[in-house]
Amino acid sequence: MSTPAPASALAALGIDIGGTKVAGGVVAPDGTVLATARRATPGSSVSDTEDAIAAVVEELAAGHDGELVGVGIGAAGWFDRAGDTVLFSPHLAWRHASLRKDLSARLQRPLWVGNDADAAAWAEYRYGAARGADLALMVTLGTGIGGGIVLDGRLRRGSHGVAGEWGHMRVVPDGRLCACGNRGCWERYASGTALGQTAREVAGTSPAAAALLLERVDGDASRLTGEDVARAASDGDPLALELVTEVGVWLGQGIADLAAVLDPEVVVIGGGVSVLGEMVLGPARERLERALPGRGFRPGPRIVAAELGAQAGLVGAADLVRRAVAEGDG
Repeated sequence: MSTPAPASALAALGIDIGGTKVAGGVVAPDGTVLATARRATPGSSVSDTEDAIAAVVEELAAGHDGELVGVGIGAAGWFDRAGDTVLFSPHLAWRHASLRKDLSARLQRPLWVGNDADAAAWAEYRYGAARGADLALMVTLGTGIGGGIVLDGRLRRGSHGVAGEWGHMRVVPDGRLCACGNRGCWERYASGTALGQTAREVAGTSPAAAALLLERVDGDASRLTGEDVARAASDGDPLALELVTEVGVWLGQGIADLAAVLDPEVVVIGGGVSVLGEMVLGPARERLERALPGRGFRPGPRIVAAELGAQAGLVGAADLVRRAVAEGDG
């Protein structure tokens, strides 16, 4: 009679829930994604979103020839420490929703449920740019700024489950209004949204300086987005490059503040804005060197690009459920 394979040796399902899609994958123990599936995210309906999650799980499970250890789910939002309750999700309908209980009953599989940036941080620690670090921070630059903490080989979610919301550090007193209700939050200056807002402000007041950017949106400054600026920067537009550099400077300043509190070995930069690579990371490193408290007398963190790209969230979520089951927590 054969011995059952340990949980650590089994593939797991990872699900990444965003504002527009539910993406899933079958993930091997070495982090390889063996198969993928996706559905649109009906963000205004809790039940429809859960239907989409179940459909992705069923499709992937049906196509996998072998045992699956469980399902890991990462979603944009604030979760309690246990991952049982979604306290708030900015792009989805969950408000104090018992997601883990609802999905556990429906899927009948071991679950890990938590923040998507936490899952991405874990993936980069296990398989990517933060391998082997004793204290690694993930900073995800997209619509806003999220992130995660891995310390001494464990994902750290904080006392209430909402650690790593770096985007809501206040860096400018009485600055730009943030969706969280405060003013001057970091993500209002160092994110894709910030990149688009600054471009619109410049184009509105100095259309001649923004002529190349305005050509991309038929002269309508209100249509400029962070993606437009990123593409223009990649094409060598001087103004776009200046705006991207400004985002990098703000990124470096925030990392200097994080280093003052947490002293990380490495800070991994992921999310959509990170595709700009050294156009953002170079200015961030330069700013960190000038702004690090105690500079010249202490080492600072390395700032590196994420390695796993858009699949980091589902890869990390899959490994977290595998780990939970292996430890007897699933």
